[in-house]
Amino acid sequence: MLIPFSMKNCFQLLCNYKVPAAGFKNKVKSGLIFQSVSSDIYQNLAVEDWIHDHVNLEGKPVLFLWRNSPSVVIGRHQNPWQECNLNLMREEGVKLARRRSGGGTVYHDMGNINLTFFTTKKKYDRMQNLKLVVRALNAVQPQLDIQATKRCDLLLDGQFKISGTASKIGRTTAYHHCTLLCSTDRTSLSSLLKSPYQGIRSNATASIPSIVKNLLEKDPTLTCEVLMNAIAAEYAAYHQIDNHINLINPTDETLFPGINNKARELQTWEWIYGKTPKFSINTSFNVLYEQSHLEIKIFIDIKDGRIEICNIEAPDHWLPLEICDKLNSSFIGSKFCPNEITMLTNILHRTCPEDDELHNRWNILCEKIKGI
Repeated sequence: MLIPFSMKNCFQLLCNYKVPAAGFKNKVKSGLIFQSVSSDIYQNLAVEDWIHDHVNLEGKPVLFLWRNSPSVVIGRHQNPWQECNLNLMREEGVKLARRRSGGGTVYHDMGNINLTFFTTKKKYDRMQNLKLVVRALNAVQPQLDIQATKRCDLLLDGQFKISGTASKIGRTTAYHHCTLLCSTDRTSLSSLLKSPYQGIRSNATASIPSIVKNLLEKDPTLTCEVLMNAIAAEYAAYHQIDNHINLINPTDETLFPGINNKARELQTWEWIYGKTPKFSINTSFNVLYEQSHLEIKIFIDIKDGRIEICNIEAPDHWLPLEICDKLNSSFIGSKFCPNEITMLTNILHRTCPEDDELHNRWNILCEKIKGI
């Protein structure tokens, strides 16, 4: 049953949580089930951070249910250029987020349910949580063949991945979160989680591609609402708590003091791109010149999301060496992103204002680098 998570409900339900005085205050005997009213990926990830940082989970486990508008979420130690199609995401207005847990890249939309299980570090048990989800699904549809794997994924019919797992383990608290594919847009999932970029070398954690399927494709009665209610009911029965889903607003500073600062931090370029492990790009492409193809070679080192070393090699008769050196030096220290690279095209216009052909070749190089 859904109940609004108003201030009154908050005071009746919550207490003994180690939070600022303006936050949760009243008594809770066991655990709680929350559901976000927001579909913003940054706000919902901020809820995870806030609960992890502020709540004393001893004897009071928490289940958090949330869904997002279209977004791609990478793991804490991943490389977005390696994991997804950033240009397509920009074109379609799909958000990119980096979470604080490890694991692989996932696509979120309103057909993908997110489940976060909060416990103390001592009681952290991913397999127990997954078995709970399986029990809930079988309670709704006993004919479903769903199994948890050693990698803590959930497989439908022994081959289709419907859930992936990631986690964050702190000093005293921990959370395990997983997805559940109900009715997600599989075309968008497939196209957005396919990197077009070539020549990337990185030690970042790489995602493992899987064949996926929606539960709704198996049974049209398995809607997100049905599944969330079933999981909440199973969670409540397992932990012997009231079967209430408490609606929360992730932007409410009276409930979560300081949470909007957490959400803003998750949206910064420094967090999303700047936390990418150091990587390099070694690639080449051909340009047509006087009915022949010329090879342009590009080598770039990126650290903290910024270009540390740039070496572009082009035939001297196509782009003079001094101009090529100017381009290389101009990139050093720049953010490795299209907007910053676009601004660099103005450098040559000031250096050689009358040479349109040179401008054109410079722009070709910049566009290629933007597309890497």
